[in-house]
Amino acid sequence: MEDLLLEPDLEVECPLSVAELVSELRQEVLELRAEVARLRRENLELRQQAGYWQSRHADAVRRIAVLEQENEHLRGENRKLQAQAFGRKSEKQSRSDRSNQLDDPTEAKSSQPRGHQRGHPGHRRRNYSHLPARIDPPRELPEAERVCPDCGLPLVACGTEEAEQLEIDIVFYRRVTPRCRYKRTCPCPGQRTWTAPPVPKLIPKALLGVSLWVEILLDKFASQRPTERLLKHWQLLEVDLAPGTVTDGLRRLEPLFQPVMEALRERNRQSVATQADETRWLVFIDQEGKVGHTWWLWVFGGTDTVVYILDPFRSHDVPENHFPKNASGVLLVDRYSGYKAMAQVKEGTLLLAFCWAHVRRDFVRVGKGWPELKTWALAWLQRIRELYQRNRQRLNHPADAAAPAALRQAVTAFAQQAATELADPSLREPCRKVLTSLQEHWPGLTLFVDDPRIPMDNNISERRLRGPALGRKNYYGSGAEWSGRLAATLFSILATLKLGQINTRLWLRWFLDSCAAAGGQAPKDIQPFLPWNLSTEKRAELSTSTDPANTG
Repeated sequence: MEDLLLEPDLEVECPLSVAELVSELRQEVLELRAEVARLRRENLELRQQAGYWQSRHADAVRRIAVLEQENEHLRGENRKLQAQAFGRKSEKQSRSDRSNQLDDPTEAKSSQPRGHQRGHPGHRRRNYSHLPARIDPPRELPEAERVCPDCGLPLVACGTEEAEQLEIDIVFYRRVTPRCRYKRTCPCPGQRTWTAPPVPKLIPKALLGVSLWVEILLDKFASQRPTERLLKHWQLLEVDLAPGTVTDGLRRLEPLFQPVMEALRERNRQSVATQADETRWLVFIDQEGKVGHTWWLWVFGGTDTVVYILDPFRSHDVPENHFPKNASGVLLVDRYSGYKAMAQVKEGTLLLAFCWAHVRRDFVRVGKGWPELKTWALAWLQRIRELYQRNRQRLNHPADAAAPAALRQAVTAFAQQAATELADPSLREPCRKVLTSLQEHWPGLTLFVDDPRIPMDNNISERRLRGPALGRKNYYGSGAEWSGRLAATLFSILATLKLGQINTRLWLRWFLDSCAAAGGQAPKDIQPFLPWNLSTEKRAELSTSTDPANTG
């Protein structure tokens, strides 16, 4: 058995030599090292790729955050533009439309009903005693009712009781003026007959008299009603006038008002404090260098004059050419860049005062566009309200020495709060934009502090453009250049007369009668017709508070 176990197996191969084994092991080590190096390279590449994609992911996260912020900003801008496009653009608000207001949840809602309040005196009864009275025949009881209802004895008259009501009669009439003719009673040669001179006419050989032209001008340029509607209304009174007759007459009347317009413009240029604004006006003519039919109607309000200027362009040349080159004083405007580009402003002779109502609208738009910033906007609106209150107290109590100091203190606190918030890096972009604009316009926004004659806003100019804006919609601007000049001229004259509390109907009748007496031409001396040159007697004759065109 042992022999068998110890017997060598002749078929088993001999083991490798040590050298061969070492060589094989070295080969395997080299292969393993190559594999390790490859794996290390792959690991390094994967780590690099992982780092790259991590950085790309971080960039994407940052980009998404920026896009979300931009998206929220655009949403706010969209809400702001929606309110700006479809909300009311006036500072005058109704209870149902709060588009220019922000509802403050901290303010208690008033439960007071609208209208007259119990315990407060009502309006005084209006006095119409200046109107002519037409007395009707006395009204009597029927014959059957002039007895006592109990015993049947007759009733005896014991006086009258008057009842009054207002009525109106619109009467058209033909004014027929006979002209006496005379002939010679002698045999002298030459002209045989003479005729009395005709009645002065505003437009020679025209049918319409001065009174009709006064009504046409007031209806169109004071009431902003298309002439077509007036003529249709007159058709109901059995007066049918041709539209062409009226249009041609207006074209012939336009030069009569130009001397007055030039005097208004010259007077307006001399005002120390002036307000300005502009709005679109359509003029349907083709002009070289002008694309479209949109012109611009500018308004300049002075101390005792209001001037409207119609120009094809919304350029700084319009206000720059309106004022003298060495103009001084203050011009109250919005923040339109055209006013800032005026040569007088750049030279520093004409100062720009900016409107606080426009600043207030900036905060309102932020509160409406970004609801999360509503509290911030309400706080600033409260500060602006305080400035208005302080300024109103100063104007209403000029003898109170503490009122100007309180106003200055409020203005200083306002500026400090704006600077503090702008220094905060976490301030939202809409807020920063509004406060930056506030700081840029701060010198012009605070001119009213040193001069009480300067209003805090130019709402008066905006109200003066309401009528023309209504006319722009009702009769669609002007169809000719002369028509646009006539509109701007009549707007200027009527607004100046309103400012001077002068009855526009009486003044127009006086001026046009004078033009008719001058042979259908403007009077050679228009100085007596200018509102600031009226004598005391003439002003008393023309002034009245019952003129509908003078009601605002």
